[in-house]
Amino acid sequence: MTAPDPRFTLANERTYLAWLRTALALVAAGVAVAALVPEFGVEGARHVVGVVLAGLGVAVAAGAMRRWHRVQDAMTRGADLPPTRMPALLGSALAALGLAVAVLLVVGGLR
Repeated sequence: MTAPDPRFTLANERTYLAWLRTALALVAAGVAVAALVPEFGVEGARHVVGVVLAGLGVAVAAGAMRRWHRVQDAMTRGADLPPTRMPALLGSALAALGLAVAVLLVVGGLR
């Protein structure tokens, strides 16, 4: 095992930090939705949306840490970088949440 080129290690850290910023933005969005957005026509839906956003933020932070470790380990071993599904999973989850919010707006509107 050899130490990876510092440029690759630093790039891995920058990617990790970018995922953490995304996670923080999701948690902040969850808090904002739960605290600041008027109630949807469906009672409690606003809080559910906030919890889902915050939960996505926690999942992204955990996935980012796991990914950072896996990439660093692969670089140290000189192996291929592991594949990631995180962008597709996050995109799918946000698309589904956006669709659910759109349905809530059409069905109940804002109060």
